[in-house]
Amino acid sequence: MSALFAIAIGCFILGVLVDLIFGVASKYVRPWPYVLALAGSACLVFVGIHATTSGSVSVNLVDLLGVGHGALSIDQLAGYFLTLMFVIAVAVSACLVSWVHPDDRHHHRGTASGYLLLLAAAAVIVCAADAFLFLFAWELLTFAFYILTSLTRSSARQTGAAWSTMGMGKVSGAALLFGFLLLAGHTGSLTIASWHGVSSGALLDVAWVLIVVGFAAKLGLVPFQVWIPIGYPAAPGPTRAAMAGIAANVGVYGLWRFLGVLEPPPVWLVIIALLVGGFTALLGITFAGVQSSLSRVVAYSSIENAGLIVTAYGVALTGDVLHSSALMAVGLLAATLQTTAHAIAKSALFVSLANFEAVEGTDDLDRLRGVGRRMPWSGVTFAAGALTLAGLPPTIGFVSEWFILEALMQQFRVGGLALRLGLVGAAAMVALTTGLGALVFLRLLALTILGKANPELKQRRESGLFNKIGLTMLGVGCLALAALSPLEVRYIAAGLSPVVAKVVTMQALTSPWVLQPVFAGFSILSPSWLWIILASDIALVFLGTLILSRGQFLRVRRVPAWRSATSGVEGPSNYTSFGFANPLRHVLANLLGARRSVDSGHGDDEGLVDGHSHVAMHTTVVEPFETYLYRPLRTSLLQASRVAKRLQSGRLNAYVAYMLLALLAALALVDAFK
Repeated sequence: MSALFAIAIGCFILGVLVDLIFGVASKYVRPWPYVLALAGSACLVFVGIHATTSGSVSVNLVDLLGVGHGALSIDQLAGYFLTLMFVIAVAVSACLVSWVHPDDRHHHRGTASGYLLLLAAAAVIVCAADAFLFLFAWELLTFAFYILTSLTRSSARQTGAAWSTMGMGKVSGAALLFGFLLLAGHTGSLTIASWHGVSSGALLDVAWVLIVVGFAAKLGLVPFQVWIPIGYPAAPGPTRAAMAGIAANVGVYGLWRFLGVLEPPPVWLVIIALLVGGFTALLGITFAGVQSSLSRVVAYSSIENAGLIVTAYGVALTGDVLHSSALMAVGLLAATLQTTAHAIAKSALFVSLANFEAVEGTDDLDRLRGVGRRMPWSGVTFAAGALTLAGLPPTIGFVSEWFILEALMQQFRVGGLALRLGLVGAAAMVALTTGLGALVFLRLLALTILGKANPELKQRRESGLFNKIGLTMLGVGCLALAALSPLEVRYIAAGLSPVVAKVVTMQALTSPWVLQPVFAGFSILSPSWLWIILASDIALVFLGTLILSRGQFLRVRRVPAWRSATSGVEGPSNYTSFGFANPLRHVLANLLGARRSVDSGHGDDEGLVDGHSHVAMHTTVVEPFETYLYRPLRTSLLQASRVAKRLQSGRLNAYVAYMLLALLAALALVDAFK
């Protein structure tokens, strides 16, 4: 297994060299870095499966790179995340092989390098056994994000997106650095496993806060979510799937890892995690529902899923505080299922979206109406991903969201009133989120995938054998994992064994094909039988309708559509994605900060019919944390920098005086803390 890991890292490094040396001029060379990414990812899938099923694997960096004394330790938890991330990386890499081949697309040197650096950094983070390697790979991942978000330069907003992504990555890295320093300073060791001996107290509480903040910023939890809606769309093509479906999982891995390493967190942090997770999910899906750009809809749904994952993680933290292994197991199982569903579905959506944009040249929802009819491979994959994130059967998203709600309903087993209220509040927000999620993604299915085709769009279809293979892997994964969810639960139980005993997690299987939320006698679900029953019911209904209609059911009768109380409305007055989301803007106007303006024109204006007036209503929404937190903070920092610039007089005696004042302040602080 060490050799396979070395081969995978070697493939990534070789791919970077090919991209930097040969560039993107030749269509025969462009795909090769992604072919190497596919080969390296396949090697890491085998490493992950072996570690999850057979036990830990240790890779010594002295043998691998010839430098350093650290080691990569691949236990069952690391093995599970390697399997999840690099199965998706195989599919995304296959799609990229086809995506970069045509000459009529805009290609940028460095795209492959950023993508390969992302894969290598994610692999090292998951397997790092000491703090130095972990933080080094974490900064490498931040750098990869910056490369991917700064390449295209398609608009003036590109620079802001790249710097926002980089800045939030540095905030995340700084929080982890300070948290790791506290733990390493207390134990005298940089090895992560040795921090288990840190006893409860103020130092542990501060370390917990810093670690949760560090990983939450990478996931996109409130208030660190502002970079996601602009960062993900800024990346080129299917590399967005790598950012959202692969790299984001390192934040989840970090939360899981330190739950198994550190002593229980303070109760107040658990309550904050539950409530902030629920609010993040609600905020993310609400803003996703009112976007007119498909890329921003998908990006905002990543914020929603980050909230769902952290809410279920809050249930696991509750079990850790109460020393209840069953409550820990149900929370971690629900969160891991949601992580899996989100990773596969989000990758499916972003890869399909990249194909839509490559062919149609836009990601506007109204202009993409009916795109699934012209691009069936991408359309079907997009539909599978949308149904998964909507939490509808028979997808893995339905199974994961069912588990999250069932885990939150275990609040009656919790003794403390504060924890109970936290679980109840989170459950209410998650329930509302799931309902809004169905509304948001069914809008995409109804108008974008199945809607009437936009005559302005090009009549071209996606091509490429590797693209179709990757799309099939992602689309089938969204559906097949639900049918095989009992087998997935077994694999997850093995992966979570370093955190919670496998025998406890396996209590989620009340029988070989029936699931329960770990606690017996509460409720059961069989996604496998649901697949059989749904298919049988659909077949029976179709057959009965065919018989009762005496064959007339198959005759097609075309009539004008009935829309908005008027039959046959076409053109600009047709029902649009904006109109579909308008009720949501009205109902949740306070949360969205909706602002409306009305413009009126008369018949002599350009584009209007003589003798008629024209009234248009414009609605905008306000991102509260960007508007009321980060913009004032940015203004304050700029003012402070202007004041500080005045101190740069260029005079040597002034700089010596500054150093003297700094030394005196440092001595005063040291004396105060003695």
